[in-house]
Amino acid sequence: MLKSKYQKIVPQLQKDLGLKSVSAVPKVQKVVVHVSAGRAVLEPKLIEVVREELKKITGQQPVVTRARKSIAGFKLRENAEIGVMVTLRGKRMYDFLDKLVNITLPRVRDFQGLPDKGFDNHGGFSLGIREHIAFPEVIFENVEKILSLQITVVTTGKNKAQTKALLIALGFPFQQGEGK
Repeated sequence: MLKSKYQKIVPQLQKDLGLKSVSAVPKVQKVVVHVSAGRAVLEPKLIEVVREELKKITGQQPVVTRARKSIAGFKLRENAEIGVMVTLRGKRMYDFLDKLVNITLPRVRDFQGLPDKGFDNHGGFSLGIREHIAFPEVIFENVEKILSLQITVVTTGKNKAQTKALLIALGFPFQQGEGK
C-alpha cells in the first residue's frame, strides 16, 4: 500500500531534501478529482451520469459544483450545475493514488510520463486524464459519454522541488529527458 511505502521513504526524503526534522518532510494532504460538465446546461441528465461515474472511480459520493455567475455567451445561469468533484483524504486518498499510479496511468493511451508543467509553487500537482475509461472500475460498454478528469494532488511541500521529490518517491512516472 502507498501509505506504508511513504512511511519507509520518509528518512531518505529527509536526507535528500536536507531537512532537519521528520515533521518537515512533505506529505500528501488531499487529492481533488474534478469533472467539468459544461454540457449539462443543455443536457440536464448528464450531471447524474457524471456523478455515478465519479462515484465508481473514487469510492466516495461526489459533490455537484454550481456556476457562481451568469454568462450569456455560454448560455449559463447563476447557480446552474456545471461540474462534479470529490475531495479524498486518508485511506481513500492513498488507495486512489495507488490505483492511479500503478493501474490507471499505464492504461492511458499513448502515455509517455507525466509532464513537469503541472506543478505550482505551493505544493500542488495537477494532471488531466482525457478519458475516464482508463480506470478499471469503468465498464466501457456501459459508458454513455467519455469524461475528462482533472486530478490535483495537494502536498505540504514548500516548493516544486520538494513536491516533485515526494511524488517521484511515491512512484509517479514523470517524463525523462530535455524539453519535456
